Amino acid sequence: MAKSHIANQVRTLRFLAGEMTQAELGEKIGMTRQTIAAIEAGKYSPTLEAAFRIARVFGKPLEEVFQWEE
Repeated sequence: MAKSHIANQVRTLRFLAGEMTQAELGEKIGMTRQTIAAIEAGKYSPTLEAAFRIARVFGKPLEEVFQWEE
């Protein structure tokens, strides 16, 4: 059985947002820089609420920020 995971575009979107730092994104959504780093690396799956908050920061729909990959 193939392993599924949640891919994301957070790093790219931070770059496009003027090189927003992980700490700045974390402050905007109430998370630590370390948590943002773990999300970007695919080591931690955000809660649904956190995922919506991240998408809102970038003004993108959730599915443009996070993708389910099988």
